[in-house]
Amino acid sequence: PRPIQIPTRDGYRWFLEQGPIGNLEKALEGRGTIWRDYIAHNTFDAYWQARDLRPRMKGVKPAVLTVGGWFDAEDLFGPLALYRALERQSPGTDHRLVMGPWTHGQWAGGDGSRVGNAVFGSKTSAWYQKEIEFRFFEEHLKGAKEAGAAPLARVNAFATGANEWRAFETWPPKAVQPASLYFHADGRLGFEKPLEAKAFAEFASDPAKPVPYTQEITFGYARDYMTEDQRFAATRPDVLVFQTAPLAEDVTLAGPLKPELFVSTSGSDADWIVKLIDFFPDDAKDPENSPKGWHAGGYQMLVRGDALRGKFRDDPSTPKPYQPNVPTRSAFTIPDVFHTFKKGHRIMVQVQSSWFPLVDRNPQVFTDIAKAKASDFRKATHRVYADAGMASRVEVMVLK
Repeated sequence: PRPIQIPTRDGYRWFLEQGPIGNLEKALEGRGTIWRDYIAHNTFDAYWQARDLRPRMKGVKPAVLTVGGWFDAEDLFGPLALYRALERQSPGTDHRLVMGPWTHGQWAGGDGSRVGNAVFGSKTSAWYQKEIEFRFFEEHLKGAKEAGAAPLARVNAFATGANEWRAFETWPPKAVQPASLYFHADGRLGFEKPLEAKAFAEFASDPAKPVPYTQEITFGYARDYMTEDQRFAATRPDVLVFQTAPLAEDVTLAGPLKPELFVSTSGSDADWIVKLIDFFPDDAKDPENSPKGWHAGGYQMLVRGDALRGKFRDDPSTPKPYQPNVPTRSAFTIPDVFHTFKKGHRIMVQVQSSWFPLVDRNPQVFTDIAKAKASDFRKATHRVYADAGMASRVEVMVLK
């Protein structure tokens, strides 16, 4: 079919000029059948529940090899969710999980040596194809095992940052210990809980000037945004930045991230985007084939980011407004990471309320956003509390 013609390469401006998300139907020239379904079903209703594979993972008889990528922008959630569903509901299934440093399908195409500016030190896709995929099919389709070969581990996962494959019998690994990265109002991030009283950080969020999700936005989207250098966002006044001191030793996180935010807004709805970032030291060496003019010193590598539409903070099926300026617990779960923050690096968390146009703009008033008018979009002041009574944090799992 003839592609939709967009008269500019400036995707940020083009999407912004379309106005509320409901207006995009016209730009799709009547061809957006799935788009219309998605817009019509903007809660976790029967439409989405019918498409949820997790409840169906019961009594699965064939051997299963579930493969996913840590930087799969199309579906990072799915492989991890299906693995957990099989483990819980079909424990007798011969089931293996592989998570590599890949974008969508990169385990089957490309060499898997890098995503954007992040490099992994080896051809990870070729290793997976030879050492896991081939062996799995040899065993289960031919009944053949290489003489003396050790059985495939239940879980093979690539640790970014450390750039190494690790084998485990469970995911997350049994050796993880829960911890929390606490926000401090002065911009510090650490494993110690804040002691201050009535402390918070605040910012003004303007839907007319949303935070872009990547530096160069076109009509399509950049697959490698999931490792993008976040320095461009850290300087914006509508992005909160929390960071540790340089690490005295390596810190490896393995498992889901669980932001637990205590927030308020002068409006009645808000989005909360939380980004986990590996902040490289200034003397970090540039990897081979780095983009011209880009340097690894000071690189703020996006490790994971995700969004909570605030009105779904308690129930994805039942939206609920915020009471203006009333502190409210807003917690959610972000898909897993397996990343080593090396000695001398910092752990950074950025918090913002727009990620455009990856996430459609929130009017910041409680409404059906699919039917919102331009006049519904309003500026709001957001606060993230960081004190002894309301200690905003990201709950993590630290691999010892």
